[in-house]
Amino acid sequence: MINKKRLWKTKEGHNTENKMEEVKKEAIPEHIAIIMDGNGRWARKRAMPRIAGHHEGMKTVRKITRLANKLGVKALTLYAFSTENWKRPKLEVDFLMKLPEEFLGTFLPELIEENVRVEMMGDRDQIPAHTLSAVEKAMEATKENDGLVLNFALNYGSRSEILEAIKAIIRDEKDGIIKQDDLNEELLSAYLMTKHLKDPDLLIRTSGEIRLSNFMLWQLAYTEFWFTDVLWPDFDEGHLLEAIDVYQKRSRRFGGLT
Repeated sequence: MINKKRLWKTKEGHNTENKMEEVKKEAIPEHIAIIMDGNGRWARKRAMPRIAGHHEGMKTVRKITRLANKLGVKALTLYAFSTENWKRPKLEVDFLMKLPEEFLGTFLPELIEENVRVEMMGDRDQIPAHTLSAVEKAMEATKENDGLVLNFALNYGSRSEILEAIKAIIRDEKDGIIKQDDLNEELLSAYLMTKHLKDPDLLIRTSGEIRLSNFMLWQLAYTEFWFTDVLWPDFDEGHLLEAIDVYQKRSRRFGGLT
């Protein structure tokens, strides 16, 4: 179901502080994953180049990270660049690979101060050295922080992740590290890039698209989904509060009965 209503329109002056306090009275999702979609369409609607939409979307990342941290969310995983995104025009890809440097270059001091830990999951081999250096610098600078985990999925694809996990399991079985009979869901999860994170409680996708796009296919097995027509650069604190409010009203049974 796509939620087209905007309950708390912060850009129109509504007070989100009261709504935040209301939301905090109920269980906050520990891990929120977001497919940040619609940057290009946001720019096209304004007769601007696609890269302008990506730059505006970076501002949304800052706002949503700040609010998630205030709410006590333990992990926020953002789908920043997929393994399929290399098919896009080189100019756009090059710009996307510069965004982590700009984002972390300006936002890192605040992340350190706010006790946020930066992490990354994805295949590092294809990522340009300057991009990887910026991310690794942020990870090193925040590694002692024990607050919100800001986890960027960069050059990430879930099918590749699962395939690599299976290959690693086969190698370890051949080396006698594990036995075939040891293999279960918990063990396979321990070989994934998210092994240190709880599976997402809530998945948000913007821009009206209703698909997973090769994102955390294993981890999202019992995640609650929330889709919105709002384009990522227009996604604000009110939308995040709305998504959490909807999540809190759902009954999570994990295949059982309440």
